[in-house]
Amino acid sequence: MNKIVKAEDRHLDELSRLFNLYRVFYEEEDDIEKASKYISARFIDGDSTIFVAEKDDLKLAGFVQLYPSFCSVSAVPILILYDLFVDQSERSEGIGRKLMNAARDFAKENGFKRLELATAKDNHIGQSLYESLGYELDQEFLHYSLEVD
Repeated sequence: MNKIVKAEDRHLDELSRLFNLYRVFYEEEDDIEKASKYISARFIDGDSTIFVAEKDDLKLAGFVQLYPSFCSVSAVPILILYDLFVDQSERSEGIGRKLMNAARDFAKENGFKRLELATAKDNHIGQSLYESLGYELDQEFLHYSLEVD
């Protein structure tokens, strides 16, 4: 059985493993050291909130990572749901849905007015999940990115 909990120190090794798999899923190089440094920094610096799906054996089945931000137009605090990942062997068990619901509950409980996310155009499974949970596809704005490095 999977229990959704806020990530703690004891989760960092497993969380790093999953974060590396998440990056590989998005066609980044397999680099557990880079994944571990990044996810540890987010956790230690407290600049993101991470929920994990913890299995009975303390292994992790998935995670969701949230970054606080603001919407200037609405003048409200929002959360950016940037990362959602469920281990390949654990998919189709409802873990993604549970993690998404934990993110929603956290947002409500902490005064955030909206959750926003972006996903790959070909991530049809993710899109189906998001829409089933009430997320609406933005038909008004295009999102741009600029690499400055």
